[in-house]
Amino acid sequence: MFDRLEDLLVRFEELMSELSEPDVAGNQERFRKLMKEQNDLTPIVEAYKEYKAAKQNIEDSLAMLDEESDEELRELAKEELNDSKARVEELEHELKILLLPKDPNDDKNVIVEIRAGAGGDEAALFAAEVYRMYIHYAESHRWKVETMEYEEIGIGGMKNVTFMISGQGAYSKMKYESGVHRVQRVPETESGGRIHTSTITVAVMPEAEEVDIKIDEKDIRIDVMRASGNGGQCVNTTDSAVRLTHYPTGIVIYSQTEKSQLQNKEKAFALLRAKLYDIECQKAHDAEAEARRSQIGTGDRSEKIRTYNFPQGRVTDHRIGLTLYKLDKIMNGDIQEIIDACVAADQAAKLANMQEN
Repeated sequence: MFDRLEDLLVRFEELMSELSEPDVAGNQERFRKLMKEQNDLTPIVEAYKEYKAAKQNIEDSLAMLDEESDEELRELAKEELNDSKARVEELEHELKILLLPKDPNDDKNVIVEIRAGAGGDEAALFAAEVYRMYIHYAESHRWKVETMEYEEIGIGGMKNVTFMISGQGAYSKMKYESGVHRVQRVPETESGGRIHTSTITVAVMPEAEEVDIKIDEKDIRIDVMRASGNGGQCVNTTDSAVRLTHYPTGIVIYSQTEKSQLQNKEKAFALLRAKLYDIECQKAHDAEAEARRSQIGTGDRSEKIRTYNFPQGRVTDHRIGLTLYKLDKIMNGDIQEIIDACVAADQAAKLANMQEN
């Protein structure tokens, strides 16, 4: 590990030198690439420098204990020694985590797809509530949310909704939300006061660029039509809605949220690229069974990951055994504690897997 850290330290110094060269700023593509590498290495290098400083403090404190006769100074040296030893242990663990292989999609924007499952109207109502939960969470990070397609029901629920969250590190946090979310509560339409259980599915996909996924024109059919919906300018007056059909996979995407046909077409292609990229990622996950088992719920869409129990005001994440009694706050977007716990459990599983191998 320390040989690798020394190599990374050398590479970081090289990057700093390259970025100071006058011709680099003129080459935007090279500049962005170097800056990204520098940003990725900075937390590792800073932690390693602090680790080396703490190790040096240990040596200095031991030398002082050997040489110094003054009792007060010896006590100070002992205190410094204990503090530095504790910090070295912390930094060793931190560095192991920082050196874990990084998910190449972590810095990408995400496309989130929520679908009502078992439970009829109640599932559709919960789908709309989870959609709002994610919007509030995104807003707390100052991420941009853009709705791509949706199908509402008359009582304020959603059969399905697809939206993009744009922001630094969006996928690194949101990827732990993929799976089946279960709600337990008394529906407003239930006269007998019985608790019902409904489900929704959440799929979180990294946004795919054109360089990630190539779509052959002959594999696509594009249909344009008039948008349908509740009022609004341009609805039922222009052919602005776009439907894409991808023959090889059978994926059909309908986009009508924008007034412009061009904008709807761009959204539809962005969603199609994400879905095709997601299929490729799923294949890779399946091929790497061991790696998949070491992850915390980022692959299996059929996995029941969380239960929201309204009568008891609790939310339980089944993957990590976490139960929180603050359902109201969570439904208002306060899900960071759950995500942090998933990240920590995922890192611990990966560290354990690396040690076994």
